Amino acid sequence: MVISDKKIEKLEHSKAKMTATVPAAEVSTVYDEMMREYTKSVRIDGFRPGHVPASVLERKFGETLRLDAMSRVLEKAVEAALAESEEKPLAYEAPALEGEPEFALGKDFTFSVTYDVYPAFEAPSLEGVEITLPKVAVADEDLARELEQIRDRNAIVVEKTGPAAAGDSVTLGWSELDAEGVAVEGSAREDFTFEIGKGLNLYKFDDEIVGLAAGDSKTFTKSFADDYEYKDLAGKTLTLAVKVSKVKQKNLPALDDELAQDVSEKYKTLDDLKAAVRAQLQASLDARLRELKEKAIVDELLGRTKVEVPESMTAAELAMRWDSLKREMGVDTDDKMERIAQYSGKSRQQLYEDWKPAVEKAIAGRVVLDKLIEAGSFIATDEDLAAEYARQAEGTSMSAEEVKAEYEKRQSVEYLKEHLREAKFFDSVLASAAVKDGEAVGFVDFMGRNE
Repeated sequence: MVISDKKIEKLEHSKAKMTATVPAAEVSTVYDEMMREYTKSVRIDGFRPGHVPASVLERKFGETLRLDAMSRVLEKAVEAALAESEEKPLAYEAPALEGEPEFALGKDFTFSVTYDVYPAFEAPSLEGVEITLPKVAVADEDLARELEQIRDRNAIVVEKTGPAAAGDSVTLGWSELDAEGVAVEGSAREDFTFEIGKGLNLYKFDDEIVGLAAGDSKTFTKSFADDYEYKDLAGKTLTLAVKVSKVKQKNLPALDDELAQDVSEKYKTLDDLKAAVRAQLQASLDARLRELKEKAIVDELLGRTKVEVPESMTAAELAMRWDSLKREMGVDTDDKMERIAQYSGKSRQQLYEDWKPAVEKAIAGRVVLDKLIEAGSFIATDEDLAAEYARQAEGTSMSAEEVKAEYEKRQSVEYLKEHLREAKFFDSVLASAAVKDGEAVGFVDFMGRNE
């Protein structure tokens, strides 16, 4: 396709506008090719297949033919005009035709299309990077809490004949009662089990169940705040009738060498278990601090440049987040997901608007990192990959070769290489960055494990 004139303009938000002209002779060539196809394939009464005159087709399908020809010319012209352009349209959406250009045989065809291009920006300097991190360490109380959780996981649950207490597991049934004391239709539930004190029940009636034994019944009234988490109950006062069928208690094992051996054959003594748990907590803390360092570096770099994120990239990422939410919720259609979102007071579009700032920032950070990593020639060698396979195999039942085979099976080796390149980049920046101490924070608060 011959293009007689072409001009590309840069627009805001990483968009470009291309205006191009196709000579009249090229328009006619495309039109004639199209008509030859039609005359061979179209069937019209009174004419043998393949012998319909072009003039008959033009009288019968004139506007349709014109639009089809324009579409063909546009497709060929856009492809030809962009073939030698340094900035190609992003693959997230096709170039959009602007306005309604005039298209007629015997005339040059001039048109304009807009499209998103990869963001152009000045690479930020890596000099003088400063980040602040909270002061946090694994304390004895953190170790003690983890050990208690290990005791809890290894507890023996037994039937209890006495009254239920916090920490006990109860199985019960309930129903809501109306003003006359009659069960409300559809409100009954049987054989519901929960642990007292964790609030893992619709009505949060843990305190009301304390003191009840197996076989006991109780009727009580409970009021719910206007901002109660379950909207159907918010602001209401209900009368509930419950009947306990089972109460079970946990018998916690002693914190001793025997427990350590039960946890794993790797541990011979309680001190072995304590050392391993402390090391696991420290590894989790180190990983979280590393995440925070990397995030702080990206924030610092984004403050040193300006990236105009293309709308199509944002739209694609928002759609991916929506699909991810559907998978998490176990929902298979957009309609179902939209109904769930509306129940929480948000439309799909409102969720997109809520997500958009974070999405745009994440995309901007990604393109800045990609540019700096490429400029720094950070590479992942075969030795780097082998070391990562070995690291991931540590503490598991898999060998380094099995880890490698799993990456190859999932065709994720290139993804791992990108991760290693990125890690090298951050190592390089951190080697010269000033890391300052911030406020002291407890391990649990820092790790977000306040459940």
